[in-house]
Amino acid sequence: MRKTFLPILFSLAALAGCGGGSGPSADAAAKPLSVAATAVPHAEILEVVEPILEKEGVTLQVRVFNDYVQPNDQVAQKQIDVNYFQTEPYLKAYNSGRGTDLVTVAGVHIEPFGAYSRRFTSLDALPAGADVVIPNDPSNNSRALILLHTAGVITLADPTNALSTQRDITANPKGLKFRELDSAMLPRVLEQVDLALINTNYALDAGLDPTRDALAIEGRDSPYVNFLVARPDNRDDPRVQALARALTGPEVKAFIEAKYRGAVLPAF
Repeated sequence: MRKTFLPILFSLAALAGCGGGSGPSADAAAKPLSVAATAVPHAEILEVVEPILEKEGVTLQVRVFNDYVQPNDQVAQKQIDVNYFQTEPYLKAYNSGRGTDLVTVAGVHIEPFGAYSRRFTSLDALPAGADVVIPNDPSNNSRALILLHTAGVITLADPTNALSTQRDITANPKGLKFRELDSAMLPRVLEQVDLALINTNYALDAGLDPTRDALAIEGRDSPYVNFLVARPDNRDDPRVQALARALTGPEVKAFIEAKYRGAVLPAF
């Protein structure tokens, strides 16, 4: 199977700082820290840091979600303290659409976004009028289109625009037929379509190997870093800062490199 590793055409946003200090005080650490996450790889990575934080007196309560909306909603509504599942462009789109002000705390990893097919072994083999499914949220929708532009399948008016939409497609030589679905649904319909653009966390959860199965995939320079996210009122909470330090520590870096073998990349 031919796969192409593709650079993304716009620059990486600066990572938010993790804060300093040796650890939270006993009073600050007394209350468990709740974290919303998607299952793979986020919840798996959080399992690595749980014993590290326990040594500092911080208890994690991880709640696993299978969508990209509730983790932000729950944090914004103060039902959950922080979340770990999203990129900065996605967060900006969420804040803009919901009137919220959630903030990044620390950049942890990159999940190179990929294009997958059960019917074809290369993008060149896609037929005219191929049925292509892409995510329906603004950030990942654009990410899918930018990947297809970089692969030479379509042309966008401005491939550096992180919020490009189908209206920005200026050339579509194969006449691809795009449908937009919830990101979590994309692996489930892979057998029924010609091509699916799938987030790596959902691809991994579905048993796909991005480094082997993707017909096209973002390169190591992808700007889509996954962040630990909090609210302005709790970003400097010592427990949150302890989690940020643990997530960007050597144990997590070693785990990501050994566990995911290029399908997920440390961003620090």
